[in-house]
Amino acid sequence: MKDFGLIFGNAAFKKNYYKTHEKKFLELAENGQNPKALFIGCSDSRVIPNLMTKSAPGELFVIRNVGNFVAPFSPDEDFHSTASAIEYAVTVLEVKNIIVCGHTKCGAIEAIFEQEKLDDPELIHTRKWLTLGEPAKKQAILALGKDAKKENLLRLTEKLSIIIQIENLLTYPSVKKRFDSGELMIHGWYYDIKTGDISYYDPEISQFEPISSLIS
Repeated sequence: MKDFGLIFGNAAFKKNYYKTHEKKFLELAENGQNPKALFIGCSDSRVIPNLMTKSAPGELFVIRNVGNFVAPFSPDEDFHSTASAIEYAVTVLEVKNIIVCGHTKCGAIEAIFEQEKLDDPELIHTRKWLTLGEPAKKQAILALGKDAKKENLLRLTEKLSIIIQIENLLTYPSVKKRFDSGELMIHGWYYDIKTGDISYYDPEISQFEPISSLIS
């Protein structure tokens, strides 16, 4: 346990970052959270929401799961942690923005194209969860052709999946209600883990554009 690097990391955090921002942490503890956005991202260890957006504690309410997927609204499900977090963020915290953030080199998307990797009986939940990416795979194959270069299929599927997860988000009554009233905005982001660049989905032109273009 002594050699577990995260322990030393916490000691450094307490000594440095926490000490510098202690007032903010005390305010958050005393007054609760009021995040600017719900961030739905991938569990991939290379995709760190607060790091890539330089956001402070209390600014993002974060959901991370395999593939940054959103299952369609289904009240008959017994347990659904992603749905619960969406409802809490929208209804209780009343966030003004939801960001669905996919990324390059996504293992979940790759696994959808390599079904043999999911044959392990110990991956029963993973296999079921990854079916949420199948519609994006089918659209990518339809657009590029089944014989297209695999790299191109993967990158397009990653982007199409972001759009489909946004569509799934809008099946939630609380999300749809606030979105239609203009109280809530939904954004699709695509993060390049190699360059650190983020592209955003522009529904008016059905394209992903550099987010840097929004900075005047």
